[in-house]
Amino acid sequence: MKFSKSCIYLLILSITLLFFNSAGQAENLKPFILGNSRSGSMEEVVASVQTSLTDHGFTLVGTYQPYFSATVICATNDELLSAASNAENGGFGAAQRIAVTKVDESMQVSYVNPLYLGTAYGLGKLEKISEALEKALGHENEFGSVKGVKENKLGPGKYHYKMLMPYFGDVDILNTFDDHQSGTATVEKNLAEGIGGTSKVYRIDLPGKEISVFGVAILLGDGPDSGAKDTDKEILDIIDYRDYRSTAYLPYEIMVQGNQAIALRGRYRIAVHFPDTKMVGEHGFTAIMSAPGGIKKALKAVSGN
Repeated sequence: MKFSKSCIYLLILSITLLFFNSAGQAENLKPFILGNSRSGSMEEVVASVQTSLTDHGFTLVGTYQPYFSATVICATNDELLSAASNAENGGFGAAQRIAVTKVDESMQVSYVNPLYLGTAYGLGKLEKISEALEKALGHENEFGSVKGVKENKLGPGKYHYKMLMPYFGDVDILNTFDDHQSGTATVEKNLAEGIGGTSKVYRIDLPGKEISVFGVAILLGDGPDSGAKDTDKEILDIIDYRDYRSTAYLPYEIMVQGNQAIALRGRYRIAVHFPDTKMVGEHGFTAIMSAPGGIKKALKAVSGN
């Protein structure tokens, strides 16, 4: 059967339009969600948020203040634990991070967008978690990127900031132990002692797995005289400057998986939470060039290496 040139042209045009239409349907996702505003002191708003979370099925696993004007709350639930248990390196997403940040005279309540992080970390869409968080904390708008990142370009093995930058699966191996128990004991001991200028925020043990995830605050790092941008406050002072604050980027995670301690690479973890960050400039990656190395150094110290 022969086709006329006009038929072939129409066929090519149809395929082209179908391709662009399907590409255009990919949803743009943003990393953070702004919840409903709440009045009161930091202590009052944090208590109110914690109550709302537990009332909607979340278990609180840790809370800390990375600096005076901010509090980060970490929580989880059965659905999130199940998703984390069934995805490769999924434990990095086992904790839902929520923040209360004082900006001028208002208290911003924000949290990591479950759809965004679930897509980035291979956990799925996490619809029920999004619904529960919206009921507990509200959903005023999404932020953290002007245009967002297309869903089909965000997943593991797809998203990286630029060429030669790491992907989700390019983890840092921090240390190797005799077994899982000795690994978790080492991390517990070093966090309790504040090794590397750190402190423990939470520990989550994934059910039925030799996987334990630790939330790690880097409050002191190497100290102010080191010249390295490694502490929670130093890094966010530079890259988290917009009207809506992305404090729920914190804390970092160490995952003891079997007999290894691993962590997401700093360059990936920063970029996926702050995808609009420029390479240069006052708030660019060059201003925190030492941060990925400083984070890794602190996490390796906690892991006994």
